[in-house]
Amino acid sequence: MKKLKLGIPKGSLEANTVDLFKRAGWRITYDSRSYFPDIDDDEISCLLVRAQEMSRYVADGTLDLGLTGQDWIIENESDVVSVQDLIYSKTSTRQARWVLVVREDSPIRSIEDMEGKRLSTELVNFTKRYFAERKIRVQVEFSWGATEAKVVEGLVDAIVEVTETGNTIRANKLKIIHELLRTNTQLIANREAWGDPWKRQKIEQIRLLLNGSLQAMGKVGLKMNVSRENLGGLVILLPALKAPTISNLHSKDWLAVETIVSGNIVRDLIPLLKEAGAEGIIEYPLNKVI
Repeated sequence: MKKLKLGIPKGSLEANTVDLFKRAGWRITYDSRSYFPDIDDDEISCLLVRAQEMSRYVADGTLDLGLTGQDWIIENESDVVSVQDLIYSKTSTRQARWVLVVREDSPIRSIEDMEGKRLSTELVNFTKRYFAERKIRVQVEFSWGATEAKVVEGLVDAIVEVTETGNTIRANKLKIIHELLRTNTQLIANREAWGDPWKRQKIEQIRLLLNGSLQAMGKVGLKMNVSRENLGGLVILLPALKAPTISNLHSKDWLAVETIVSGNIVRDLIPLLKEAGAEGIIEYPLNKVI
């Protein structure tokens, strides 16, 4: 039997990736000591790989498919097929940013002020290229972790670090002075696997359902009944992906209305719908929107 070799990113994206696959229809299970998760699909085998290394293993054919950040694809200069943007992370669905960070009391105010300075980062190759392209001489050191502490303690003049909200940076009395790169998680494929008809079809199936799961994040479905005379006032209240679905009930004077809305407005929306004449309101969770 043919198998698609799938890489699951180990680390901060691990739990979210497993949850995303679960909502897409695949159950992935493993214990904390295993690097070979089980998946309830005989056509897929899984391997846990650090996101920083994923693109190299996909590029050389060790894996057919994997999930990793666009930043690490660029860092490793990996020749892979980008199948789908999947903007999700440990805390949000916003793009992460690699930024140049200094202490609040630093005299460095712009990227040009980094001339002759020293910085620390995990994204070494990209950072070196970025400054070289701008003809700014800097000494770039690899950081094994706790990168913020290095600039706080004065071990380096600056750091290039990844952030989503900037909260950790501000909490350490640091400030962002320049943005180098925006990145998000991507589904990537090996070029030979992408050219194989069977593997391509399997990859497309995974892409479709993962994207559907992301589209459903933060959304719920609403169903309700309303009389024809109250329909106009009700529809005005309903945000929707396109327009609510309206169908006839057995009674010609009543209609069924169904729509998808953002989950964070439901608590305010339902009382308004009730006042507008809605009855039998049902809220239900969504796994996928395709």
